[in-house]
Amino acid sequence: MQDRLDAERCSRMLKAVADPERLKIIQCLFEAPHNVGEVAEILKTEIANVSHHLGVLRNAGLVKDRRKGRHIVYSLNKSLFEESSDASVLNLGCCRLDFGQASPEG
Repeated sequence: MQDRLDAERCSRMLKAVADPERLKIIQCLFEAPHNVGEVAEILKTEIANVSHHLGVLRNAGLVKDRRKGRHIVYSLNKSLFEESSDASVLNLGCCRLDFGQASPEG
């Protein structure tokens, strides 16, 4: 049988977005790239919690990081997002998540 969905990759991505906190982080990163402290402040949650979730998103390939001085700044992996006039869509290959009118920065 041909694996048209790339089941392993799809499963890893779905697991990464299958948490409400991670979906909130993705929405936050639609606005602009942020470091862990900024995300924690925006979402009003603990830095350790955000750091853990960003690690999961990074390992799944949904988020990229880059060093900026003493901080690591996280942004969405724009190659996984499709833009149209009325929506930003996360394309996981096996399915798509519509994030409405947000637009990823990067």
